[in-house]
Amino acid sequence: MEIIYQDNDIIAINKPAGVSVTHDRGGSDSLTEILERKPGLENIRIIHRLDKDTSGIIIYAKNQEAQTRYCSLFEESKVRKVYLAIVNGRPESDTGEVEAAIMQSKKNALKMTVDLKKGKESVTRWQVLADFGRISLVAARPLTGRTHQIRVHFSHAGFPLAIDPLYGDNEPIMLSSFKSNYKLGKFAEEKPLIDRLTLCAYELEVENHHFIAPLEKKFKATVKMLTKYNSKGPDAFINKQIFEQILASQPLTLDI
Repeated sequence: MEIIYQDNDIIAINKPAGVSVTHDRGGSDSLTEILERKPGLENIRIIHRLDKDTSGIIIYAKNQEAQTRYCSLFEESKVRKVYLAIVNGRPESDTGEVEAAIMQSKKNALKMTVDLKKGKESVTRWQVLADFGRISLVAARPLTGRTHQIRVHFSHAGFPLAIDPLYGDNEPIMLSSFKSNYKLGKFAEEKPLIDRLTLCAYELEVENHHFIAPLEKKFKATVKMLTKYNSKGPDAFINKQIFEQILASQPLTLDI
């Protein structure tokens, strides 16, 4: 867990995948509980959330006044969020928008679903960053803040996250699946490049703050290996500058 920034009002954290923001049903400590044990953070307050298996930037308030102010900014969509997603397939165009209302599924309480009549307004803009062949790297900018919004919208649009046990496949990404002439030692066992939800909260702009979460080790390694070993090499990136920006944890030059 990396503290990216803090002042008298807020603290910004690079949340690792696999850690819940609030109470974990499996009994593990939540991110909030871990932070509350740190000196000076005993009374931190939640402003927004990330899914348990999503890594990346999240901010907490240090006092009631800050929580009220920042929660209002999120509720009024006065924040800019950019996620990075590794998805199956490739969207038909380089940029686009999914506008599809979302509500909780009646069949599975853990899932959300698109329901154009009863759901809440939900909008996600996206931009293809790299086309690796059977999978792509896409930037997502949610304009609303519904539960599982990006996951539901991308699945609905036909390019679900490459790994998503709720809305897509749950097969890990293996180097052997895209590296030609891949060879493994006689007694070696191939380990996945990544075997968790392929979604990262990369950028967050709110008030005068612009936070960037360096990619988690496995996510970053997967992007690097996909770039190196896909059939087009670095040319898989529509804008090669973005690849360098990702590796250097810099703001992305986007059209969305």
